[in-house]
Amino acid sequence: MRRTEKVIRAGDVDRDKVVDRVALDHDRRHRRRLVLETVQGQSLLLDLAEATQLRHGDGLLLDDGAIVLVEALAERLLEIRAPHRETLMRIAWHLGNRHLPVQLAADHLRIRDDHVIAELVHHLGGTTVLIDAPFDPEGGAYGEHLGAPHHHARHEAQHGRSHDAA
Repeated sequence: MRRTEKVIRAGDVDRDKVVDRVALDHDRRHRRRLVLETVQGQSLLLDLAEATQLRHGDGLLLDDGAIVLVEALAERLLEIRAPHRETLMRIAWHLGNRHLPVQLAADHLRIRDDHVIAELVHHLGGTTVLIDAPFDPEGGAYGEHLGAPHHHARHEAQHGRSHDAA
C-alpha cells in the first residue's frame, strides 16, 4: 500500500507529477489517518501528523514523489440568497449561532441540505435552492477543525480563566 504524509496545497501542486486522484465528500476530507481508495482502485494510507482539512485540488505527496490529487465530491446542499446584504448577514449569524458549517461567498451561502434550516432561512427573508456541488465550508475560529467540538480548554488556557469561574 502506498503512503502519504504530506499535503501540497492546490496552488503548489505540480500537475506533471499527478498519477491518480481520490474523490471525497466534505467529512472524509478532514482526516489525520485513513486508508483511501483512489479512482484507479489503489489503496493509499493517509498518515498525517494532525487532522487536516483537504481541499479540492490539493495534492497528496507519495513516498516516491508522485502526487494523488484530491477531488471534492458533489453533495446535496442548500444555496441561500437574500434580497439585501443585511438579510444575508443576519441569516449567516443565525447559521453560525447553530454551529452549522457554512460555505461563504460574496452573494450567497451554502449549507448541507436541511429542511428545518430552509424554513428558518425563508422566515428570515432568504431563499433556498437545492444544488449538488462540492462543500467547502469555513474552518472556524479554531482553525481547520471542522466538525470538532469547541476547544474551551485551549480558550481558557489562553485567557487564564474557566467558564465556571465567578
